[in-house]
Amino acid sequence: MSDSTTTPRPLPRTPALSGVFETLAFFRDPEFATHRFRRYGDLWETRLLGQRTVFVRGAAAVEDLFAQGDGLEGWWPVSVRHLLGPLSLANRQGPDHKARRRVVGQLFTAAALRRYAPAIVALVDDLCRELAACGEPVPLAGRLRRFAFAVIACSVLGLDAQERDGLFLDFEAWSHGLFSVPLALPGSPYARAQQARRRLLARMGNVLLRAQEAAAAGQPTSTGGLDLLAGGLDEAGLPLSDEDVVDQLLLLLFAGYETTASTLVCLLMSLLQHPAELAWLQEELDGLTWPPRAADAATAFDPTRAPRLDAVVKEVMRLIPPVGGFFRRTTHPINLAGVAIPAARVVQVSIAATHRLGAPAEDLEAFRPQRHLDAGGCGALLLPYGGGERVCLGKSLAELEIRLLAVGLLKQLQLRLEADQDLGLTIIPTPSPRDGLRVKVSRR
Repeated sequence: MSDSTTTPRPLPRTPALSGVFETLAFFRDPEFATHRFRRYGDLWETRLLGQRTVFVRGAAAVEDLFAQGDGLEGWWPVSVRHLLGPLSLANRQGPDHKARRRVVGQLFTAAALRRYAPAIVALVDDLCRELAACGEPVPLAGRLRRFAFAVIACSVLGLDAQERDGLFLDFEAWSHGLFSVPLALPGSPYARAQQARRRLLARMGNVLLRAQEAAAAGQPTSTGGLDLLAGGLDEAGLPLSDEDVVDQLLLLLFAGYETTASTLVCLLMSLLQHPAELAWLQEELDGLTWPPRAADAATAFDPTRAPRLDAVVKEVMRLIPPVGGFFRRTTHPINLAGVAIPAARVVQVSIAATHRLGAPAEDLEAFRPQRHLDAGGCGALLLPYGGGERVCLGKSLAELEIRLLAVGLLKQLQLRLEADQDLGLTIIPTPSPRDGLRVKVSRR
């Protein structure tokens, strides 16, 4: 942490007045923040969509940010706040947020993961059979998105295949509107997302009602974890309303699906682009057993048993974090890394820029997972799941899903990149190759 006894330095600012041109550049230029970090340093302020926004990178500033406590509150862009809903955990502050976080956190305990793991293994095997049966090159990104959605919908919420398919299309429309311009013009991404949200809430309400009816009748609620939310209490010690629980389930679908799908796609793309690193990982996978025993599935491929796999996952998230940043809002003036930040400022921690500060300059862009097994690791503060009291609740489930998919798929299938495709990344809502990562598939 920085020394609070020194006089803080003034915050550098871009010359933006209205923020219109800055906002356009923010959405169009993937190097928007990088260019300004080079010019203004590790902390600087600009204006985006009328909001004064401070961009931050580096361990010193981020660690100071996490230490602020009541000086900060959660914040999301208007489109995200509206589409997540007013009752959502993401939009709650203070005691409200902590109470709901405790309730939803029951879905991600070690015991809950042990319950989910066998179902995830079965979904991995289903995906491998499906891919092996394809006679033509497969756009792998779309298949992995469906897989990631199936994991959260089936393993956690206990939905059957028909219910998952019905939810998936609406969920895709909803998630693609999250970071759009919040104008509900007919046919716009935001308007389509609003319509999809209404349908999703109705579907999730029906799922919750069935679970409640089954519980009242003394029957198993599902193979998922909805029963773990039973008896959840709000900040006053009263049971959460159905509307509250449904909003938390919608957030759960987003947090457990979109970012994990992006990481799965980028992991396989990175390995296929770097055959030497894939062969290095395959040496370790050859010594692992698939499928794991049901009783051990949740820990069979953890970092102590598969350190090379852990290093690969960390390197992918270092280079291509599933989200570009996370937000906080200052409730009073604070100091970050010796720089004065006024009140009522949105602080965006730039994850990708922070990840690149630890390595030597000539090594920044290299895909080298071995760095994470070296003494001292990569030398950077890694924040793929955010941090502080709002660190991603689904982190443990995402890590389990990524490990099981990587081992199960790479031990069963041989993947080869199709030639002449665009592997450049679209960034919003999460990184994904533009041409869908087309691969040829064969059995190992």
